[in-house]
Amino acid sequence: MKLKIKNNVFIFYFFVAIGLLTSVLVFFVLPPRFFLDTNTYVNDPYNEIGYTGGYPITILFYKITGLKYLHFSIIGFIQYFILALILYKIGIPKSFAKLNLKNFLVYFGLIVMAIFLSMPTKEFIAYLFTALIVFLYKNKKRSIRKTVIISLLLILFFGIKFREYYILLAVLSVLFFLFNKIRFYDKNVINIIFGVLMLICLSLSYGVLKGEFISQSTRETLNSSRNTETNSMIISPIDTDSWYGESLGIVYGFFSVNIPLNAFKHITSPQILVFSIWQLFLFIILFIKFGKSLNTKKEDPYQVWLFYFLFSYFIIQGVFEPDLGSAIRHKAGIFPLIYFLLYYDELGKKLS
Repeated sequence: MKLKIKNNVFIFYFFVAIGLLTSVLVFFVLPPRFFLDTNTYVNDPYNEIGYTGGYPITILFYKITGLKYLHFSIIGFIQYFILALILYKIGIPKSFAKLNLKNFLVYFGLIVMAIFLSMPTKEFIAYLFTALIVFLYKNKKRSIRKTVIISLLLILFFGIKFREYYILLAVLSVLFFLFNKIRFYDKNVINIIFGVLMLICLSLSYGVLKGEFISQSTRETLNSSRNTETNSMIISPIDTDSWYGESLGIVYGFFSVNIPLNAFKHITSPQILVFSIWQLFLFIILFIKFGKSLNTKKEDPYQVWLFYFLFSYFIIQGVFEPDLGSAIRHKAGIFPLIYFLLYYDELGKKLS
């Protein structure tokens, strides 16, 4: 009896194999600055281990799982295998072997995962959490109302315990839902504008209460203390210590991490250009699909809510991301959601 492997499955296995090899080699190839945080997660030099906060929980995770005691190349192999297995469980679309832009972006995304998630990192935990949300919506075992409530509670809990800006993600997603009760044309464009404006309002409100805008306490503070090794830092054109400076900074940040045309100034850094082009085309395709889902939201509200979550995340990145590398790493951390929505027509239509 001959073992037959379908073309789509073979291509998936092929790129996963490349990813596994890459995950083992990155420790020996990438510069030391890629591993600054990983040393904190493994060695815990400041005794931060705990049950609340990104660093404390990540340190705890790698201690409990025993991964901290392994060589980084072995950690990379194990983590990437788990990441790929999750995508396999989400599904391999029949069109995965076709030569088109969407598939090429996903092929490259599988390599991006190997580069950025095959080491001790908070994004590995974020990836697992994102997969939980995807499976919740993919299974469709509950009504959309129950599914949304459960997912929002999970996101809020994750935001409180692990990563605070997920609280904003939940808030912005609900605002998207309420806003789309209104009928209008060019829904995806209007939604992005609305989302950015809402984030600006939230940041300005935060500034009134705390005396410091959100981007000041996150991106600007971090970048001011960094050295020049990070040549892809996202620096606002003007100071963000005023309402108009913060507003412009958020808009500039959104474009920098999603439509990074300004990355072409890094002509002498081809790796930045490649990753930026990947982000640009990924955003364009998802943006088009977002518009289509809004026009047919009554047919499949599960898909629409996942798009609310995704584009809320993209918009929030405009406030928090300190550089283009971090933006790519964080997109890798939500890759299950990106993958599922890219192939939703094939993977999400059927009830499990």
